[in-house]
Amino acid sequence: MSSVQKLPLVKFAPRNGVGFFDTLKARIDEYFTTNKLEMHGNTSMKWKSVAIISMYLVPYAAMVSGLGAVNLWLFYGLWILMGIGMTGIGCSIMHDSNHDSYSGSKGLNKYLGKIIILVGGYDVTWRLQHNVLHHTYTNIDGLDHDIDAGILLRFSPHQKRRRFHKFQHIYAWFLYGLLTFQWATIKDFRQVRDYHKLDLLKKEKLTLKQALLQVGLYKIIYYTFIMVLPMLFAGVAWYHVVLGFCAMHFVSGIMLSAIFQLAHVMGECEFPAPNDSKKMENNWAIHQMMNTANFAPKNKVLGWFIGGLNRQVEHHLFPYICHVHYKNIAPIVRKTAEEYGVPYYERPTFFAALKEHTRMLKELGRA
Repeated sequence: MSSVQKLPLVKFAPRNGVGFFDTLKARIDEYFTTNKLEMHGNTSMKWKSVAIISMYLVPYAAMVSGLGAVNLWLFYGLWILMGIGMTGIGCSIMHDSNHDSYSGSKGLNKYLGKIIILVGGYDVTWRLQHNVLHHTYTNIDGLDHDIDAGILLRFSPHQKRRRFHKFQHIYAWFLYGLLTFQWATIKDFRQVRDYHKLDLLKKEKLTLKQALLQVGLYKIIYYTFIMVLPMLFAGVAWYHVVLGFCAMHFVSGIMLSAIFQLAHVMGECEFPAPNDSKKMENNWAIHQMMNTANFAPKNKVLGWFIGGLNRQVEHHLFPYICHVHYKNIAPIVRKTAEEYGVPYYERPTFFAALKEHTRMLKELGRA
């Protein structure tokens, strides 16, 4: 067994008294107190959860019942609808639950967080990559694993550039489509191994053996649900089920990648590096503001479907607040940022952000 190594952590600068984040936090707390609101989800969140889960399970039920066998276009259409439903579950339910912001009940958050099993993932490795590493060390090369896509994609100016990266703004979209397919196959096993080596599994109170057994069990449950049952009852040849499965994951992969990459791999983001003493120039809150961007804040349909993740600035500063509150606290965050001279990055539309992300990929590939 490999020896355990500690993650080479860095230290952020101290806040140095009452400043931007202290003032902002006090104002956010005052907003919830004054309006007598809980920071967690409300009734609308419950109804939304029913609608989002239905986007995934209703097409699945229709397919397994044999409805898709009537017409192959309909059959594949059901898989694509499931891919859209997967995206909604990941953004609107699983994401909040694993941040403990869905409910004030830790038990409910825990069990709703495990809904990731039904879309092919493992909640433990997701929390370690997303909550622990990404939210703490946003855009810091070597620590934020969200910007570590292997040698094929260059998401940071601190990563080694290879000749083929000059084409990454073109081929990245195909690789984005493989995101959730990796979850469903090898990524969780690889991350369990890696996070054990980095001594991170302790945060989840798991040993390597326990984590591997859980991943193995969850994959058996997932593939029984998503492939074995459709092969038995959908009324089509097995290879159509396999192709439908791939189509579902490709749709969801592109959607999820676009949502999350538009928040951090953007031209305005800083991608700072620690100094030789492993210290960052800014404190954590300022670091988040300099490396996170919002997009399409006025698009209510998009905001509803992707769980408010078009307001990543608010989410990164207050991940313990349910996304249903982001639109109301956003003006407070923006106003406080302006008062303290802190950047507040935001693109007016989804397509404007998508265009900038593509431009950034091109720049990183050629710089």
